[in-house]
Amino acid sequence: VICRSLANSSYGIKRKSPLQNLHLVSRSIHHPYHPSPKFQRPPLRISIQLFSSLNRLPLHKTKLLNVKYGYQFHRNFWLARLASRLLKLRYLILGSAVGGGYTAKKTYDQWKDMMPDLDEYKWIVPDFIWELDEHIDFEKLIKALPDADDLARLLPDFDKIGESFTSLKGFFSPGSPGETALRATDQGYDSDKQYKKGLLGELILLQQQIQQHEEEARRAAGQYNMGSSQQKRKVSDKEKIDQLQEELLRTQLKYQRMLERLEKENKELRKLVLQRDDKGIHQRKLKKSLIDMYSEVLDILSDYDASYNTQDHLPRVVVVGDQSAGKTSVLEMIAQARIFPRGSGEMMTRSPVKVTLSEGPHHVALFKDSSREFDLTKEEDLAALRNEIEIRMRNSVKEGCTVSTETISLSVKGPGLQRMVLVDLPGVISTVTSGMAPDTKETIFSISKAYMQNPNAIILCIQDGSVDAERSIVTDLVSQMDPQGKRTIFVLTKVDLAEKNVASPSRIQQIIEGKLFPMKALGYFAVVTGKGNSSESIESIKEYEEEFFQNSKLLKTCMLKAHQVTTKNLSLAVSDCFWKMVRESVEQQADAFKATRFNLETEWKNNYPRLRELDRNELFEKAKNEILDEVISLTQVTPKHWEEILQKTLWERVSTHVIENIYLPAAQTMNSGTFNTTVDIKLKQWTDKQLPNKAVEVAWETLQEEFSRFMTEQKGKEHDDIFDKLKQAVKEETIKRHKWNERAEDSLRVIQHNALEDRSISDKQQWDAAIHFMEETLQSRLKDTESVIEDMVGPDWLKRWLYWIGRTKEQNIRNETKNELEKLIKCNEEHAAYLANDEVTTVRKNLEARGVTVDPCLIKDTWHQIYRRYFLKTALNHCNLCRRGFYYYQRHFVDSELECNDIVLFWRIQRMLAITANTLRQQLTNTEVRRLEKNVKEVLEDFAEDNEKKVKLLTGKRVQLAEDLSK
Repeated sequence: VICRSLANSSYGIKRKSPLQNLHLVSRSIHHPYHPSPKFQRPPLRISIQLFSSLNRLPLHKTKLLNVKYGYQFHRNFWLARLASRLLKLRYLILGSAVGGGYTAKKTYDQWKDMMPDLDEYKWIVPDFIWELDEHIDFEKLIKALPDADDLARLLPDFDKIGESFTSLKGFFSPGSPGETALRATDQGYDSDKQYKKGLLGELILLQQQIQQHEEEARRAAGQYNMGSSQQKRKVSDKEKIDQLQEELLRTQLKYQRMLERLEKENKELRKLVLQRDDKGIHQRKLKKSLIDMYSEVLDILSDYDASYNTQDHLPRVVVVGDQSAGKTSVLEMIAQARIFPRGSGEMMTRSPVKVTLSEGPHHVALFKDSSREFDLTKEEDLAALRNEIEIRMRNSVKEGCTVSTETISLSVKGPGLQRMVLVDLPGVISTVTSGMAPDTKETIFSISKAYMQNPNAIILCIQDGSVDAERSIVTDLVSQMDPQGKRTIFVLTKVDLAEKNVASPSRIQQIIEGKLFPMKALGYFAVVTGKGNSSESIESIKEYEEEFFQNSKLLKTCMLKAHQVTTKNLSLAVSDCFWKMVRESVEQQADAFKATRFNLETEWKNNYPRLRELDRNELFEKAKNEILDEVISLTQVTPKHWEEILQKTLWERVSTHVIENIYLPAAQTMNSGTFNTTVDIKLKQWTDKQLPNKAVEVAWETLQEEFSRFMTEQKGKEHDDIFDKLKQAVKEETIKRHKWNERAEDSLRVIQHNALEDRSISDKQQWDAAIHFMEETLQSRLKDTESVIEDMVGPDWLKRWLYWIGRTKEQNIRNETKNELEKLIKCNEEHAAYLANDEVTTVRKNLEARGVTVDPCLIKDTWHQIYRRYFLKTALNHCNLCRRGFYYYQRHFVDSELECNDIVLFWRIQRMLAITANTLRQQLTNTEVRRLEKNVKEVLEDFAEDNEKKVKLLTGKRVQLAEDLSK
């Protein structure tokens, strides 16, 4: 703008220069002393140019217009005018620079505000990018790059390219050969952009040729059928049709061979890849294939308890057909192995067999519930597999039946197998023969209908081509289940026999075209499954099938199309149809299960809002952990607690024997020597025979009680009563299995015998403890005796007066007898423990004199309790006297009338109890608790493998709802 204003001024200019036609650079540097019309644009120098490799390239040279300059300068004050103009120019430049700088800064600030803050995203760019300038010298890198002249020489010669385009334009001019070739290329490119070189391209060309031949054959046949008046023309048309059919057949066979060759190469390559994966070359774990997972889903759904009316509508390929129609042979051809039992005219398929076909590196088969793999390339494994299938079929058939509804699940893997799930059903029969159950026909029909009524099941209808079509039963059954034929594939077997036996080959054509049977189908196929020899291999059957169809008149006369024959084409078609239906139905089935799950989750949230969804197995694991924790808690019981319980329980068990059989008989003696002798003999007998066994029983019962206490006690709010039945069953089974160590009694006997042999009381504290122990024991016995006497004689006068109760007649008799016997004891305080006969007679006569008739046995029975009370009271008084007898005991009661041998006896018993409790506690904590824990683990492991027991022990609405949610 500044230059234009300067150039347009009229001062000192004769005429205007055409500066508007000049280059921008030319306008800014125009000067009369530079007459040269050529100028170079100075290279731009900006910061980013330092990182550019093209900063040394020469810019385009600008050709400027030839301008004649004619300036005439005024003669008056030209220096002053020039100076003023230059000053004016300076101010203009300065003002423009300031204004332009301010505007640029304002625009820059606006753009800067509009740009997002990228500091937060610096983590996206690796750190080493920001540090490149520290490690790389860009100046050296720029200097190392070639010069602009060298790069210019590398650019193409655009003059030669222009000449080439000129020649090409002439080559593709209208009517030239290049135009024809280009049009043909464009048409081929537009028709299919994915043509490839090699075998695949040849296949596509062959397919196009087949379509063209078919169209020409149909066109010629139409012209031939329209008729013509000229006989010669009709003959020539017929010859043309025959020629086209032969050419079509040759092209189809060539296409089929090339396709098989391509599939064989692909099969070998896939087998190689799978073998490499199988050997672990890629060091990765192979995942389950899609078909294996789909088959597992079908197995789970078949076992699903439809408590909520959820039905399985996922696709399967159901193979149905008349008996001996060859459906098992068709399935074997698809599986590429002779895996099924065979028989001549006999029913061999007695139960549904689900076969899951999948691809794998090795051709093997295995059952769902077994880990054994059968190598299908070995004849002995094939024979074993057929035998196993036959055994499973016969075992599944119930007594009195011919067929079974139980499904046998079998997986077959191998290279090149089409992935699908097929179910082979028993063959449909028309008549029940001898040896069959009367309902065999109806059972087979019901099994077939149950599988075919699934709206997504693909029905593979097998028809025997060697028999009359009117004798078929299965076609009517299939047409009933699928009247529209939207999921039915019809297969005609034994076509080789049909071609020989059928008088009119067009009948086979009518069957394959679906015109003979009333049923409809998605597709129709003709196959040959061998010559009827059960020892034929799959390879020989394939060769025979290919050879037959290559020479068959059915193909040569176009009654059958090439894609409708061979088991290979059938397998491909079934697999495509199967996966198509899987894609269409699996989403719908998943939505149905989602809806069911939503209903179950809603029910769970309403009933158990604070509980987690745990199925039966998860609940069992939780209960298992709780039980093991409770068993471990046994080891945390203190030794003091064990010994107190053991000592108390053991004395409760043996106290009666000690008092009745040891102490009371010994106390009846007259001197201390006899007392001690009697005590030692009876203690020795007791220790040898009863005491160790009784002690082990007490220890085992104590361990059971503690174990039961830990198992059954509630843990506050965390207690879950759903585990109570399981814990009780585990406890009972563990106790049943646990056996105490057999050698424990022998070691315990020695310890107890040594403890009872000791009579030395070391201090007064032990003496007082023995007296206290004896007093507690005697008082307990006295209390029991008083209770027995009260029951015998009835309530005393105070209770009769307070509670208004009276005595019975027998109680009155016993009360009179008691009073008489008490008089007898008062008369003789040193009376023996037993009444003599004359004393019994005296008591009876005294009672009769008062009008009380009494039996002698009643007198003796009453005497036993009265004397027992008297003896216990006397023994308690003796205990009080012996409190000061420790001094006499230390002197062995020499020169003393006081004898306290009974205190020594009770000290020996007390010490034996303490030592026995300590010994049993050591056995418990060191051995038996660990053995019990081991038994508990074994019981839990057995229960975990027994599903029936888990169902029985973990029950309730909560468990069932969680089970349904888990499924």
